[in-house]
Amino acid sequence: MATTAASAAPAPPAASPASAAPKGGPRGEGPGTLHLIPVGLGDAPPDRWLPAEARGLAAGLDCYIAENAKTARAFLKQIGALRPLQEITIHTLGEKTSAAEIDGWLKPLRQGGEIGLVSEAGCPAVADPGARVADAAHRMGLRVRPWVGPSSILLGLMASGLDGQRFAFHGYAPVEPGERARQLRAWEQLSARNNQTQMLIETPYRNAAMFSTLLASLRGDTRLCVARSLTTDDEWVRTATIADWKSRPAPDLDKKPTLFLYLAR
Repeated sequence: MATTAASAAPAPPAASPASAAPKGGPRGEGPGTLHLIPVGLGDAPPDRWLPAEARGLAAGLDCYIAENAKTARAFLKQIGALRPLQEITIHTLGEKTSAAEIDGWLKPLRQGGEIGLVSEAGCPAVADPGARVADAAHRMGLRVRPWVGPSSILLGLMASGLDGQRFAFHGYAPVEPGERARQLRAWEQLSARNNQTQMLIETPYRNAAMFSTLLASLRGDTRLCVARSLTTDDEWVRTATIADWKSRPAPDLDKKPTLFLYLAR
């Protein structure tokens, strides 16, 4: 949910030798592997959010699928890629990417090999277009391996103290103010009816407006959690009732990736 900034990092753990052309090509017998590799949520060094084994594996891959090639290269620079960045193939996954294109990227894995899938930030394929790639890999009979790493959805839910068994992530609320307020109240009714935590995000520069709309739209006894800049030095998480929030100064959310969670009774 936030673009990862490149920063210097310790050399990654040793990785297996990189594969020869074609990119993502054979490294052994049998179907190859699509690696789902998390990317940091901020500028913290990768040893804080990605295990050593995953860093070593990711540093050795020669082919990636990513939403944004620039972000992917910043990630590879962070983890200390074992080859020059210009020698690493990065396929860009966009809204107009066809199923045939995705199948073409994954086709070399039928003879073995490995390809990495990364998101703009956090875990790929979770509230993320990378799910299309994972689905295609399964349809082709390939191995899909998820690696441990940061997910703002899970981390925010963990820290919120709200119901962690029944929850829903909605992505973005409507932009139009009236429609947005109506949708937030509809989710509040759903929350009360099912004891279900509601989660959403907003474009960082609109965070303050979203916070104000939440306070104006939800009931006083509804509990709201604001989870800002998770995993970074600026991380801040607070849960309180809407009534309590109204009595406090508004948190600084300007241009900072934030997850909003609420639970109604």
